[in-house]
Amino acid sequence: MGVICFLIKNNLDRLVGLHYLGTQSIFFNYWLPLGKAARLTHLTSPELRYLATLLVVAIPFIWIGVAMTVRRLRDAGQPVWLVVMFFLPFVNLLFFAALCFLPSRPVATENEATPWPGPRALDGIVPRSELGSAALSVLVTALIGLAFVGLGTSAIGAYGWSLFVALPFCLGLFAVLLHSYHGPRDVRTCLSVALLPVGLLGLLLLAVAIEGLVCLMMAAPLAFGLALLGGLLGYGIQASCWTAHGTPLMLSVVLFVMPAAFGVENAAQLVPPTFVVRSSIDVLAPPERVWKQVIAFAEIPPPTEILFRSGIAYPIRAEISGRGPGALRRCIFSTGAFLEPIEIWDEPHLLRFGVSASPAPLNELTPYGHIEPPHLHGYFVSEEGQFLLTSLPDGGTRVEGTTRYRNAMWPAAYWHLWSDYIIHRIHLRVLNHIKQAAESSSSGTSLSGFGGGG
Repeated sequence: MGVICFLIKNNLDRLVGLHYLGTQSIFFNYWLPLGKAARLTHLTSPELRYLATLLVVAIPFIWIGVAMTVRRLRDAGQPVWLVVMFFLPFVNLLFFAALCFLPSRPVATENEATPWPGPRALDGIVPRSELGSAALSVLVTALIGLAFVGLGTSAIGAYGWSLFVALPFCLGLFAVLLHSYHGPRDVRTCLSVALLPVGLLGLLLLAVAIEGLVCLMMAAPLAFGLALLGGLLGYGIQASCWTAHGTPLMLSVVLFVMPAAFGVENAAQLVPPTFVVRSSIDVLAPPERVWKQVIAFAEIPPPTEILFRSGIAYPIRAEISGRGPGALRRCIFSTGAFLEPIEIWDEPHLLRFGVSASPAPLNELTPYGHIEPPHLHGYFVSEEGQFLLTSLPDGGTRVEGTTRYRNAMWPAAYWHLWSDYIIHRIHLRVLNHIKQAAESSSSGTSLSGFGGGG
């Protein structure tokens, strides 16, 4: 029956593809129906109609497949929740093959939801004491989180919604569900158990050299907040409708949410938004004098700000080769050099440049001296920069620095707050140095009435 349904479905898909796209899909095309180059955010109208039709056609076949899988699981005496394997690409093929060879061995209906046959599957594993169950849930949840972080960052390469939103929420929920396995817990205990795994996970990431301290501190507010929400949901579940057979089922659902979330996000290939940061300062010097400092400036003294001393990359000096459009500006940072080919040279008003190469955005604070997490390369991308010089009525100059960049870490609304702040501080470090250098070279000019701006 399953083979017949597959053949019917595949031929229907071929007809749908021929109608909307003018091509017939290949035999095994269900995981990437539009090919590897397709992006859900950049689909044409025929592609959207093609995917929508595929979804509608698939609904009855999904229902048949799920029903047949549940029936076979019951016949083989396996937990019914394993039906979620039906939706996992590639894994489901091995799952179906295994079901074909399992002998019939039915179990009682009330035991079908447990992870494995038996009325109280985790009785011998989860301690009955409040302290013991809390310790176990925190440790197990942190280790699960470590595995998923490794999967997301190293295997899939996704610093996105799954890692920073779904994962901490599910960890908080999972920890509370496991902690309350033997009975209801009070809200204070549940919230504590929800937060502790996230803190322990941070320490584990630092210990196994997956992440550095700076990035963990930036991610902490979001992670702890979402873990708290997950803990509140877990508290509500265990306080209102907790049953012996519901416990393992809920734990199983939480565990399967994360691989699905990583897979969906990786397939979606979200396009990072572009952000623009502008900072300005007033300089008591004419534009001609300020321009000389803008195109290239001498070494800036070592920073005193905690932000830069903690490892965030900071500018040291700027050099330039050539003059006019096509010249190459090199802005030397603590982590390397930005290569900035000049696009517009409107002396002494506007200097605009692209960015052809950029160094890592920070040096991670880590016990191991130096680590290279994937997010240091290709996630924060500076695309363009410029300096705009405007003459002021009193003979001074307003210098405005602008950076256009992309940040591929999600949710963008959260991470761009950090990146905007860091870029603004970088701007001010350069602008204040330009101001000091230009004003110190302007002999006989009063500095009264001038100050820095943000």
